[in-house]
Order: sequence, then C-alpha cells, then structure tokens
Amino acid sequence: MKRMTLQIGIALSGMALLFSGCNPGGGSATNGALSSSAAEKVYVAPGEQDAYYAFLSGGYSGNLTVYGLPSGRMFKEIPVFSQFPTSGYGYSEETKPLLNTSHGFIPWDDLHHPDISQTNGELDGRWIFVNGNNTPRIARVSLSTFETEEIIEVPNSAGNHSSSFITENTEYVVAGTRFSVPVPQRDMPISEYKGNFKGALTFIAVEPEHGHMDIKFQVIMPGFNYDLSHPGRGKSHGWFFFSTYNTEEASTLLEVNASQNDKDFIAAINWQKIEEYVNNGGGTKVPANYAHNIYDESRHMATSTMKNEVLTVDPTDVPGAVYLLPTPKSPHGCDVDPTGEYIIGSGKLSADITVHSFDKMLAAIEGKQFDGEAYGIPILKFDEVLAGVVKSGGLGPLHTEFDGRGNAYTTFFISSEVVKWQLGTWEVIDRKPTFYSVGHLMIPGGNSRKPFGKYVVAMNKITKDRYLPTGPEMEHSAQIYDISGEKMELLYDFPTHGEPHYAAGCPAELLKPNSKKIYRLDENNHPYGIKSPADARVERDGKDVHIYMSTIRSHFTPDNIEGVKVGDRVYFHVTNHEQDFDVPHGFAHIGANTSEILVMPGQTKTIVWEPKRVGVWPFYCTDFCSALHQEMQGYVRVSPANSNMELSWSVGD
Repeated sequence: MKRMTLQIGIALSGMALLFSGCNPGGGSATNGALSSSAAEKVYVAPGEQDAYYAFLSGGYSGNLTVYGLPSGRMFKEIPVFSQFPTSGYGYSEETKPLLNTSHGFIPWDDLHHPDISQTNGELDGRWIFVNGNNTPRIARVSLSTFETEEIIEVPNSAGNHSSSFITENTEYVVAGTRFSVPVPQRDMPISEYKGNFKGALTFIAVEPEHGHMDIKFQVIMPGFNYDLSHPGRGKSHGWFFFSTYNTEEASTLLEVNASQNDKDFIAAINWQKIEEYVNNGGGTKVPANYAHNIYDESRHMATSTMKNEVLTVDPTDVPGAVYLLPTPKSPHGCDVDPTGEYIIGSGKLSADITVHSFDKMLAAIEGKQFDGEAYGIPILKFDEVLAGVVKSGGLGPLHTEFDGRGNAYTTFFISSEVVKWQLGTWEVIDRKPTFYSVGHLMIPGGNSRKPFGKYVVAMNKITKDRYLPTGPEMEHSAQIYDISGEKMELLYDFPTHGEPHYAAGCPAELLKPNSKKIYRLDENNHPYGIKSPADARVERDGKDVHIYMSTIRSHFTPDNIEGVKVGDRVYFHVTNHEQDFDVPHGFAHIGANTSEILVMPGQTKTIVWEPKRVGVWPFYCTDFCSALHQEMQGYVRVSPANSNMELSWSVGD
C-alpha cells in the first residue's frame, strides 16, 4: 500500500510539473524558442497583420521573397531574373524583354543583395534594388506593385557581388565586380592575370522621380576581388566603401593563394569627387555592349535597348578620390554605422572585427599618413585609420547590422552565432547561437540612418535538423530574434526559398498606403489592350493572328474562334476588365509552348501559340475567380494550312 501511494505521489508530481510548464502564467518550463512568451511574440492573430515587411534575396532562385515579421509568413515571391510560371513573368510577350542581355535571353540569375531606396538616409519605400551575380545585372522593383520594372546589365564586370547598395539619397546604386577580368575583354593567357586583369566599380545613376537607371561611370580598379560594399552616410556621405580580397591577384587555388597576405583592403571611393570630374568632361568612353530593359507601367510592356559604350575612370587621374584601408584578413562584410563614422571590416580568416574611423581616415589623408601604394592608389597606415577592434571570441565574422541605439550585431559563420557589441567601447554585450552556419543578418532599416531595432533576422546556410526531412536538399533556415532588450531572444525560425544572401526590411506602414490594388482601365495604353468587351475582335496579318480578348467573371470574349490554321502564329492579347481588388484572371492554352499568364485587374498581357495540329483546342482561366470559374473556357478551331476557312469569332452564339 505504501509503495502504491508513493507511485501515485510521483505521478501527480510529474503531472504538476508538466502542466506548470505548459501554463503561460506558471513560469517557463524551458529556455528554448518554444516557450510560451516567445511564441506570443511572433503570433499574429487571424485578421491582424505583421508590423514589418522583410525582403529576402532568393539566391539561385533568381527571385525576391517577401515575408512578414514577426510571423515569418511568406507573402509573395517576386520574379526578377527568373521565368516564373505563377504569373507568366518572363513568358508573356510584355515581360520577356526584361530578361534580355548582351549574351542573349537569359532567364535566370543568382540574386543577392536587396536595398530599399532612401531619402536623407532614411528608407522611403519607393523601390528595392537587387543584383544578379552571374550575368551582371541590377534590377529595380517597384514597392507599389511589387513587380520588376527595370533591369540594366553591367559591362566590364563578372560576379556582380558588391551590389546593389545605394547612396543615402538614392543618387547611385553600385555594382562592384567580384571577379576581376580583362577590361576590355580579350583573348589572353589566364596566367598573365596579375597587373592585367581589372576590377570595375560601376556607379549607376537613379533618376529621382521614376527611378530609371543609367550607368554614369565605372571606376577601373586593380585586379582584386571586390566582395561587398556600403555607402557612407551622415558625415561620410559622398564616399563608398568596398571590401577586397585576393590582393595577391591569384588566378588558381584561391583558397590557398588568395589567403597569403596578412591584410587586404577596404577601398574608399569619393564618388562626389569623381562625379565632379566626370561632369567636367573627365573619363574615357570605351566600347561596351549591354542591355537596358525598362517596363512601362502605362503600356504594360517592357522594351530592351542595347547600348554600346560606357564611361570609365582611371582612379589615378582623380587625385584624392580613392584610398585603400588595410583590413585583416580576407574581409567579406563591409558595413557603415548609422552615423557614418565607423566602417566595419569583417575578415573571414580573423577572429576579430576591425573597425575603421572615418574621421581618422580624413586626418590620415590630410597628414599624408601613407604606407605605400597599389597601382598608384595610396594605402593609408593601418594604425592611423583604426578606431578599434572587437575581441569577439567568435570564428568567421561576416556581416554587421545596427539597431540605432549604439549597438552592432555581427554574424559568425564558423561558430554559428550572432554577437552583439557596442560601438565605441567595442565591448561584447551578448551572443546567441544560430542553427546553423549563419551568413547574412538583417535589422529593418539596419542599413540606414534610422534602423528599427526591434528584430534581427539571421539567414543560415545550413538547415540540418530544423525541419521535416525533404530529401538531400532542404530550404534554408531564417531565425528571428527580439533585440528590444539588452539580451537577444530567439523567437522563431522559418524556412526560406532559395539561398538568402541578404535581406532588407521596413515597417509595413511605410508601404501599405501606396500598395497598388488595380490598374485603371482608362490608363491602360497597351497597344493591344481593349477598354471594353465591345472592342474584342480577331484580326489576321499574314500568318499572324491577333486575338483582342476580354476577360471578366466568368467568361472570355471571344470564346469561340475559327479560321486559325496550322503554321499560324496566334497572339492572345488578354485584358482583364475587372476593377475589383485581387481579382486576377489566368489564361492558358493547350499546346502553347509557354506558361499561363496571370492578368491583374485592368492589365493586358500576351502569350503566343503556334498550332501544329488540326483540331479543336480549348483554353481556360487558371485562377479561381468565381463560383462559375470552371465554366470560364473557350475553343480555337485549327484547320489545315491550305484551308480556305475564313477567320471568325463569337461569344454567346
């Protein structure tokens, strides 16, 4: 009896502990991220909305993904450099030109670093710029439509990595080459790399009203690898800073041969001085083929223009414009704090974080405190520009963001952690593990004068055991930490699409009021658009057949077409006549060698079909739009190529 009583007592005690651990008011049963207090901080109740937008680069997906914070819910995938069947981007005749390059039609890229437009150093929510790393390109995405509006190719570049960061009034977006190459490109021995290959740093001017981009000038630098960059801000506005590695100028076995020098450089570029030089007629125009692709929202169409020259600048022709700051060792991240005073260089092969001072840099320049030169560019003395060193105790520092309260947060790839430290004292305040092998991190507005220091998002390279296994490849892991207090608190982790290489974030209130909900039909100037179903028609021009089609719940006009022949090229120009928010219509045709198209309210899009067999072939709406969505279909009759069948169409007959 005593034994039974003891067993019952033990069982009741265990149940009491269990329930007290599950009860939010009964104290935390765990210090992990699944404690009730952490769960409450990321919970967004049904009908409520997230406080922040987070734009994560999609890496090798070629796209940009949009998440809510703190929930970690993915809201949208924005196609930029990749064809995207969900919307027909890169398949529709209107958007295909956006993917043109000097190498031809390239429907993929490796999208890395998003950066939101700024005014006076603060996020203004107009556009977000992203870079294509493989075929060097910079894209501009509208933050009112969340659609890609412009892509410009970057000549004389390869591995467009230290991009697409912007100056604090969005005067320029930069594109720095990771791989130095012959400039201009030519046939030459790779073994003659040293002294002959060059690194182009491209400054792309941004027109302030519409955001249209144009290459203003390229600074042709020594043949190092230019890894990452950030603009000066506040007191250092007018400068841009680029991390470099492979100052050894090796061309083989870089993991060994590009790790010999104890220090590489951060290149400091006075772009205002170079801008003045260029505006006064300086620089050299050189041949360069590159594509400039622009989407016209009024016409709902993109055009592609090939350009054939670019203005280059030799930094030695502009004294005082470029300096090199020694930085240990193989620096990757290059970050500037909100005041513009501190330039942080994170050496991948150093356990410490090197912080340079902008004021000390200017004093060293004034006092000619040089330690030699590289290809005519002055090297400043390390001790003369050093503000301090963060003795972190971590391994593999990469990237740093700021909370606006005097604190910095740096990721450590090898030791898998985020380290919080204080600007000025260089004291480590806190550190938290990540899971696993963290690369970039993002604080909303952390790359501006005004960070919103509520959350930090860590983007990890390895997922391992975080999610249910899905074969040998799983989505990457992002983790959100609350940084509102002195100590960081891991709240939640969520999978990301592609491989995020950076992110940009902003308050939802900055974007929500300007979010476009419809395209007004009276402003639709598409050359094949129609203002009402009464304008629907079918026309033949030789072997080209143009179908001016209306779509509205729940039918197409026309929905029966005859007289199309084998060998014709049939253009379906589909206008969505809805003017109600969030009622797109889709269009797909059997046998079309393309994707469907998703047409927004008031918008016109086009796909092409080349029938190869006689028959009666259906088309239908791909996007569920009403209770009679299944009835939203039609037919095209295809006759033999030598048929005398006249072109005709009907609806409701």
